[in-house]
Amino acid sequence: MEKNITFQELNISPKTLRAIEDMGFEEPTPIQVSTIPALLDGRDVTGQAQTGTGKTAAFGVPAIERVDPGSREAQVLVLSPTRELAIQTAEEFSRLAKHHRGISILPIYGGQPIDRQFRALERGVQIVVGTPGRVLDHLDRGTLSFGAVKVVVLDEADQMLDMGFREDIEKILDDTPCDRQTILFSATLPKPILDISRKFQKNPEFISVARREVTVPQIEQLYLEVRNRDKLEVLTRLLDMYDPDLTLVFSNTKRGVDDLTTHLQARGYFAEGLHGDMKQTLRDRVMAKFRAGSIDILVATDVAARGIDVEDVDLVINYDVPQDIDYYIHRIGRTARAGRAGRAVTFVGQKEYFKLRTIQNYTKIKIARIPLPTQGDVEESRTRKLVDRVQQIIEEGDLDKYANLVEQIITEDYTSLEVAAALLKLELGGVDQGQPHELRPAQGLALLRIPVGREHQIRPKDIVGALAGETGIPGSAIGAINIYDTYSTVDVPLDATEQVIEGMKGKTIARVKLPRPIEIVETGGRR
Repeated sequence: MEKNITFQELNISPKTLRAIEDMGFEEPTPIQVSTIPALLDGRDVTGQAQTGTGKTAAFGVPAIERVDPGSREAQVLVLSPTRELAIQTAEEFSRLAKHHRGISILPIYGGQPIDRQFRALERGVQIVVGTPGRVLDHLDRGTLSFGAVKVVVLDEADQMLDMGFREDIEKILDDTPCDRQTILFSATLPKPILDISRKFQKNPEFISVARREVTVPQIEQLYLEVRNRDKLEVLTRLLDMYDPDLTLVFSNTKRGVDDLTTHLQARGYFAEGLHGDMKQTLRDRVMAKFRAGSIDILVATDVAARGIDVEDVDLVINYDVPQDIDYYIHRIGRTARAGRAGRAVTFVGQKEYFKLRTIQNYTKIKIARIPLPTQGDVEESRTRKLVDRVQQIIEEGDLDKYANLVEQIITEDYTSLEVAAALLKLELGGVDQGQPHELRPAQGLALLRIPVGREHQIRPKDIVGALAGETGIPGSAIGAINIYDTYSTVDVPLDATEQVIEGMKGKTIARVKLPRPIEIVETGGRR
């Protein structure tokens, strides 16, 4: 079995390792494993890799390691084809350099006031990430000097050539020191790219990461546009709407797995997390529960999910867009096993569309955009599923005992249609189940009245999530919850009563702002 390489084994400095740990990544991607050691040795590299393979860190980590924070001169130059990629690359460098004191990074591109760039360059920056046209502009004006540049990176080189930047690139490279380290990354290696490599690189090491074949015809692949702050709410609505038996949710980081698992559990879902920091015995226990169906949602990182082989996974959710295309293929392949159909949904943020495009171009499969699910969609789905269940039960027969009960009710002057409608209303939760004053809290608990209810589409899991998230009391401490038309009731520990009432003032539950404070209905006394 092939051994997995860790970041520690790549001889990266402790400061950069801390930054990678902060980012939550478990292990390097294939392009990082192949590229980082060669670049740390000072060799030139030509890498064939697409966006979405983790290539920014592949050249970013070694570049940061070579920077002298004591000097304010430009020491690393990264050329990018577009302003969007330049900004994203600079942001990634900033995260990787988080624990390196004194390192300054500046993106420069057209469309931004050049005076602002003048001021930043005058203060001094060690790493410049820019588009060829704007970099050459600064070079001509004398506001940017390459005399101290140690590393030059040509990122998405084929795209820069397609955009007509070859002459600009060559002018820039001619103005950098001859003893620089030159790194070239390109999705393809046509003759013009190889010509640049021959002219400006010294005995480059060619690195290409082979990709597996993609065969996922039975998987319905979807994506939706969602902001980070809305991800949890959208996830819960998808889970309620699709109502899958088993769901795999993927997060890019260990911290993300832990946080999301906690939030789902607080909202009443049967969820567990799985990542590389967990002991093998615990991981085996979680997997056994998932296979047995005692938990129906497994939140995992890519590394931890490698050993997952469960045939009945109905839904895969990419809570984060994967950092490597192969990870995407592996993730969605966890569903549609043993000839079954499957569904995979990817959450895409504003800055992640380039990753989605790369995945679509590589897989050659159209990933359809779907709208954000509404509470109405959830209710409609529940109703549709109930109708299907009713039809199935009718077809199965054996209803004589129940038909007799219906006949008894009909003799009391109700029609069969009214009886059926009342039963559906009861099943769908459209009727009150008693009044709160009839429900006495147990000793040590207080019964609280919350001024939102069924007409606000509030569910028990919404109340648990809000109380646990806003007031800090653990979800396990929250007792019985009853939802009524215009309000709800909940049992909480007596000692936490004021904490809940004060903590929820002016807050929201499932995006509904509480119109007035929570009230105490009754207390059960102390134990």
